[in-house]
Amino acid sequence: MGMAALNVASSPPSPLCSFSSIHSLNNHDYYNINHANCLHSASEWVSTKVNKNNCKFLPFPCSYHSSVPSTKPKSAVSRMPSNLSKSGGHGCSWIQGNSIHVHQNPISSKNWRRGSVDSAFPSAPAEVASVQNFFEYICAGPLIGKMGLTSDTIAESIDKWILYGSLLSRLFQLNDMHLTDPQKKRFYHYYIPVFLWCENQISKHASQFKDGEDIPPLVGLDFVLQIGFSAPQGCGKTTLVSALAHLFDVTGRKSATISIDDFYLTAEDQGKLREANPGNSLLELRGNAGSHDLPFSVETLTSLCKMTKEGMKMKLPRYDKSAYSGKGDRADPSAWPVVEGPLTVVLFEGWMLGFTPQPVEAVRAVDPQLEIVNKNLEAYCDAWDKFVDAWAVIKIQDPSCVYQWRLQAEIAMREAGKPGMTDEEIEDFVSRYLPAYKAYLPVLYTEGPKGSTPENLLVIEIDEGRNPILEN
Repeated sequence: MGMAALNVASSPPSPLCSFSSIHSLNNHDYYNINHANCLHSASEWVSTKVNKNNCKFLPFPCSYHSSVPSTKPKSAVSRMPSNLSKSGGHGCSWIQGNSIHVHQNPISSKNWRRGSVDSAFPSAPAEVASVQNFFEYICAGPLIGKMGLTSDTIAESIDKWILYGSLLSRLFQLNDMHLTDPQKKRFYHYYIPVFLWCENQISKHASQFKDGEDIPPLVGLDFVLQIGFSAPQGCGKTTLVSALAHLFDVTGRKSATISIDDFYLTAEDQGKLREANPGNSLLELRGNAGSHDLPFSVETLTSLCKMTKEGMKMKLPRYDKSAYSGKGDRADPSAWPVVEGPLTVVLFEGWMLGFTPQPVEAVRAVDPQLEIVNKNLEAYCDAWDKFVDAWAVIKIQDPSCVYQWRLQAEIAMREAGKPGMTDEEIEDFVSRYLPAYKAYLPVLYTEGPKGSTPENLLVIEIDEGRNPILEN
């Protein structure tokens, strides 16, 4: 599936990865995560003794003692892993300083929690304020409150935040010691909070099954947990889902990613749809309801639900958007990736996932051509929504952003050596989606997808830079 570029920096210190480089990373790669290799948990790592004059930190497993001037910490901050200071090699750009030399260790699905450190920590004074800044930055994220997280729960799980930040930096080929402000925001205010939310949904899903039962993957699926991600084109949902899948992979939980794009009709069948609806520009090209192979999608999602046992394998369909000068076609099965069970979660994403049919008068008022699309949408709810157990809805303020985002994605595809649409073709292409956004997004944002509840729905409002913001 095509991947939107990670647009997190204007002048990154190291190049962002290409689409192919993200897909090429897997859990057999070698990761240089200085601090994470010796990070077991916040409680194991640090034993803190505070008195009137100094703080002494005794991090495990390294022998490192440092005295610093006393500052009276906040209750939550006092429980932070205080070794993650300027000299602690934690890998966060809030806390930079002397480097430590750590062997690069492979992190696989079985050994990611462990690693060996080959040198002692440097003896430079620790700066508690830097740890506090990092902690407070996380707590200030716009998703923290709606996820039910508190300063106490963040403090207790701070080792996870640090580890996941380091893994994401490696995935996107960024230097985690020198993240830009947009990159910090993308990781610590967006990707990691959403990943923690997914972990919580998985825990809820697993609690429904007795010990010894096969737990179906969560995708927001009925058997395997399946999580549905609904978001307009170009807003970064594919990159988000790929980052989440990577974190699941390297932390020992198998996942599968699938997009509604992967269920588009073949180029031949899209041509037949166009001929059957002459003059309807909304069905001339791929995109709107009616341009997907619903029986094929149901067959695929049903098979994913059953991927609960070791040794099970299946191929996931993919769509080649660059085929036929950007008009697209289903990729050859030889290029489809293979997933293996048992799956923990399925991440199912799409621009119109969760849309529900509206009264005919309402859609006609938006665009008369939308009436048949609205009729087609009835079958989509029956085909897709029943598979989704939890929903993440990425909310945009203005659908007109889609054009600029789509343009950026096409430019990135062309720069990667793949044929794409011209700027004029992109404008024409996006214009065919705008009526659906106008008709269906308001209801999606106010009522949520069909079957969603406050417990299984996360709404993430983003700005034009694709970063989460507090909802108005």
